[in-house]
Amino acid sequence: MIAIDLQCKNGHTFEGWFKDGKAYESQKKEGLISCPVCSVTSIERIPSTFAVKSSQTLKNHISKNLSDINAELAEIGRDVLNFVEKNFDNVGCNFADEALKIHYGVSEPRNIMGVSTEKEEKTLEKEGIKFFKVPVPISPDTDDTDT
Repeated sequence: MIAIDLQCKNGHTFEGWFKDGKAYESQKKEGLISCPVCSVTSIERIPSTFAVKSSQTLKNHISKNLSDINAELAEIGRDVLNFVEKNFDNVGCNFADEALKIHYGVSEPRNIMGVSTEKEEKTLEKEGIKFFKVPVPISPDTDDTDT
């Protein structure tokens, strides 16, 4: 299937779709192609307009899109972090202990956040406690020399 740009004798331009070039020629010869505006069958093929993007233009476009996507992801990350900070009780290094207490009814159910070791996470999984990790970005003004 090919698309061909066409123009009638009255100057109206339109696009026609044909099986191939031979089909276009055959339909034109038989007067089967008519202008959708004025119905004239005197039709000529005109050069198609198109643009070719250079690889640099494409790279710039991709780079701009990635930059936009990264900015959107950063905003989503900030929104998630703000939500967690407002709606979860930070239990720090006691996350696994608190999760176990809540699971077994020793503590009131609530949303908690904190840190845990790999060993503690395996224990939580064995006990059937569902949790998920949220990566927390380190802000540039944080002194992380002792972490």
